[in-house]
Amino acid sequence: MTMRNIMLATLIAGLALAGCQRKNDEGPTQLTGRLFVFNYRVASATYMITLKKIAPIPEGTTAVAEFENPAGGDPLVVNQKIYTFWDKITLESPDLRCVRKDRPYSVSIKLVDASDKTLQTIKTEVKSDLDQTVLPTKPLVVGPVYTANPDIFKGDGSADYGHDTACPA
Repeated sequence: MTMRNIMLATLIAGLALAGCQRKNDEGPTQLTGRLFVFNYRVASATYMITLKKIAPIPEGTTAVAEFENPAGGDPLVVNQKIYTFWDKITLESPDLRCVRKDRPYSVSIKLVDASDKTLQTIKTEVKSDLDQTVLPTKPLVVGPVYTANPDIFKGDGSADYGHDTACPA
């Protein structure tokens, strides 16, 4: 075998091995999105995190997400079962209060298998482009047919969107 053939064989073997490796060796998912969702209709704000599956996920895996509480206090924790056939995973927090514009809020996600072994840990931050004060304090509509909320839209034609005074400045 000539030196040229040996170098060519080595190059091909190296490329084949590189093609087998995942880009993210830290776990079976990749962070693809993180944002705050403001729903004006029901006066709520939530974190939404999306992950893309890049490797097999064992049966019985759970995502444990800890979201920093913008109102202060303990983190908001969500446990969500992950199904092996999912290609995309969406994690959403409970309703939030006191989200502030341009402030980074921390999020930590652990994927744990059925035996409680940690498969992956993801730490990230989420910033909002809006301050939660743009939302009304009560839902704009009530009931299944989206009836205007009488606590907001008064009979005299005025509207009281309220203001959350309990949030730290």
